[in-house]
Amino acid sequence: MAIKRRIDEAEGRAALRAWAGAYRESSKPARPVIAMAVRFALEELASRAEGNSVEVRVPPFGVTQCIAGPRHTRGTPPNVVEMPAELWLCLATGNTTWDAALQTGQLQASGLRADLSAHLPLIEYP
Repeated sequence: MAIKRRIDEAEGRAALRAWAGAYRESSKPARPVIAMAVRFALEELASRAEGNSVEVRVPPFGVTQCIAGPRHTRGTPPNVVEMPAELWLCLATGNTTWDAALQTGQLQASGLRADLSAHLPLIEYP
């Protein structure tokens, strides 16, 4: 079953491109651009890796469930990935790798299915 997108794909890609451009120039885009880019990338992950066994959290902007496997129904999910927005966007756009992100100490991943490396990058922007 396909996920229901809340962000228009063209607008989401534009926000992600805007973030990537700012990242290359070492500047920081406006908070609404970051928020839309994060949420779009989370939706893209959920659509490519459908499922409910892993929860990906990017506070304060969004959360999604993905990866096929045992369904989580209540309490803290057994497979959780949490990171700051900039790190998530770097992973989503191919500006960093999963292993490099783990080494920063900003990426928290718990559970057997919490490795997203097979699904990243989502969209590459040089």
